[in-house]
Amino acid sequence: MNSSIVVMPGDGVGPEITAAALAVLDAVASRYGHTFRLTEVAIGGDAIDKHGVPLRPEDLRVCRKADAILLGAVGGPQWDNIEVGLRPERGLLALRKGLGLFANLRPVAVHPDLASTSPIKSEIVSGVDLVVVRELTGGIYFGKPTRQWADSRGRLAVDTMKYREQEVERVVRLAFELARTRRKQVASVDKSNVLSTSRLWREIVNEIAPEFPDVTLEHVLVDAMAMRLVRQPGRFDVIVMENMFGDILTDEASVIAGSIGLLPSASLGAQKGSGSGRRIGLYEPIHGSAPSMAGQGKANPTGTILSLAMLLRSSLGLTEEAEAVDKAVSSAIANGVRTYDISEPGTSPVSTSDFGAAVASRI
Repeated sequence: MNSSIVVMPGDGVGPEITAAALAVLDAVASRYGHTFRLTEVAIGGDAIDKHGVPLRPEDLRVCRKADAILLGAVGGPQWDNIEVGLRPERGLLALRKGLGLFANLRPVAVHPDLASTSPIKSEIVSGVDLVVVRELTGGIYFGKPTRQWADSRGRLAVDTMKYREQEVERVVRLAFELARTRRKQVASVDKSNVLSTSRLWREIVNEIAPEFPDVTLEHVLVDAMAMRLVRQPGRFDVIVMENMFGDILTDEASVIAGSIGLLPSASLGAQKGSGSGRRIGLYEPIHGSAPSMAGQGKANPTGTILSLAMLLRSSLGLTEEAEAVDKAVSSAIANGVRTYDISEPGTSPVSTSDFGAAVASRI
């Protein structure tokens, strides 16, 4: 296969974790005889420093022509005081919007050898294997009006949560399709006892569910889900929710695995051709740029490497190669190859690059 991948290292530890993932990609290319054409593009603070904006229009066009995008992380304190519209995170939002990436998938699977590293009791997290599907381009983050002002009674602000039927329908249908490849269970999260947008969300979910008679559906209010994620995470398979709820609950779910550095994500758009199953996608670990760790070789690249596996599977259709990466990561961890965040007392953690090399050697 000859595929084009845009690489966006970004800020903080982004360049280090991305380099570790690319070492694994090189091993995949060698093992399976593929050619991956890589183009590096600046985003976030890196792009601000180089070009004055968090994402240039011409770089967005490069991304649109690629088969997939692998991203490290964006942001850092050195860009905190610039104009809001030029903050590093705006580059990521523009990339998602510009590519039509409407669904964010965040798998949470607990490695058997790492259950004890979770702050939650190991008997609760052992065997957890769930995926959160978060709607990505609608809701309160994109609704208008959004502003802050003052009147005679003081300061006030407004944000608007808005959803159109089509926005809900496409992400919910993707969640049901994903559940069919797993344990055939969908939990839909909303706040339908309070919010009109959630009542619309629930109506549409109930309309789509009969198209998937082999999939079990349950509705869970968002506050109840916040509790059940830490008390009963093992009972969930695919969980689908709107943008802000997903932003909050996926960070909570990351605690289950024991380290935020372990978890990948995929932001997906429409299918490439009818029935292909392949989608344009942006792949990145769920953690931030961790600027205090940058340049120290301490960052855990597992989330980035597993994001690469998702890229191979969802955008390139390389299922066997993706499974090889997943198994190589699992093998490395099982054999005691650990970065500092998941290392056991009395053991010596490996560096970011050494972890990547250990995984690459197992492909």
